[in-house]
Amino acid sequence: MHIQGISLLALAEEFGTPLYVYDTQKMLEKLTLLKQSFQSQKLKIKYAAKALSNISVLGFFKKQDIGLDTVALEEIHLGLEAGFAPEDILFTPNCVSFEEIKEAVALGVVINIDNIAILEQFGHYYGSSVPCCIRINPHLVAGGNSKIQVGHIDSKFGISVLQMRHVLRVVKAHQIKVTGLHMHTGSDILEADIFLRGAEILFEAAMEFPDLQFLDFGSGFKVAYKSGDITTDIAELGEKIGKAFEDFCQQYGRSLEIWFEPGKYLVSEAGYFLVAVNTIKQTPATVFAGVNSGFNHLIRPMLYDAYHEIINISNPEGTPRLYSVVGYICETDTFGVDRKITEIREGDVLCMRNAGAYGFSMSSQYNSRLRPAEVLIYNGKAHLVRKRETMEDILKNQILIDYEKA
Repeated sequence: MHIQGISLLALAEEFGTPLYVYDTQKMLEKLTLLKQSFQSQKLKIKYAAKALSNISVLGFFKKQDIGLDTVALEEIHLGLEAGFAPEDILFTPNCVSFEEIKEAVALGVVINIDNIAILEQFGHYYGSSVPCCIRINPHLVAGGNSKIQVGHIDSKFGISVLQMRHVLRVVKAHQIKVTGLHMHTGSDILEADIFLRGAEILFEAAMEFPDLQFLDFGSGFKVAYKSGDITTDIAELGEKIGKAFEDFCQQYGRSLEIWFEPGKYLVSEAGYFLVAVNTIKQTPATVFAGVNSGFNHLIRPMLYDAYHEIINISNPEGTPRLYSVVGYICETDTFGVDRKITEIREGDVLCMRNAGAYGFSMSSQYNSRLRPAEVLIYNGKAHLVRKRETMEDILKNQILIDYEKA
């Protein structure tokens, strides 16, 4: 297996394991397809930083002339560090204090509000002096995994579309200038028709706001995790949503910008997670391949039942055998159950694919294990973009009490 001509096995030898590797060529390929599919509209793309927030990845997307979607003040600061202009950063927090909103306003980013109580405070504090966007919950369920759906009626995200009359009263009372409306129903959306259903809800709500500059449709495009997976047809999405958006703009009376916030779509398939095999353990029922990682580095299989293809890059031509690949954490941390993988030996390097999104960004120091290094492949060269942690990183913010003097 190679990325831009560079062997993954060679990268494991050079930088050690566990190791995250990212392919900028794949990121660019996905971004180009999205841009081409909406070339007839005034498109703005805001990369969802939470998917993979390494500043070199953010810097790469800044180079592609797109914006940034953030959900925390810390992500805003990472975006600014990577070179994004404040006006190109969208801030869509959830359940944060109003103090955090005020800090974001002071930084000059675009504010997206998903709570009527916060909207009231925003209006009272800023009136019409600071524009904002409002996030609507359309009450649509998209995709099959309930753990990654955020548009249903019990979701904590967004202001219910059923509360629009209340929203309008708050906006009018405080003379809030609303320049954008936003929705996001979750991940793994397969059909353009789901977006169309949400779009109709957004279009109807938009007619009540005369100062709009954009409509933000979020993201949630389905990517392939295994051979034969059904994915979102981005070209079809561009054709159907693009036409519906143009029809709406005619009805609205002027042309608006159409925004999307892809995260997983741009980086998932660009990521590879390399681990080394510590041991082969056979029980009466299972053959385990125990590796030098766990859900402290890649939690998605345990948290979301996510599937990641696992390949033995040290023995690619070996005889396929059945393994359960597990980690070294003192918990159940299974990467894959009963997988057909070419014969695994101690010391072999395994590659987990589709590891670019919500891999390192959701990692931890559980069991006081060190987080891995990250490498970015750009223009055919490997760049270390995060050093592997050391024990000093584990200890640097801890303070040992002197119990003899306490």
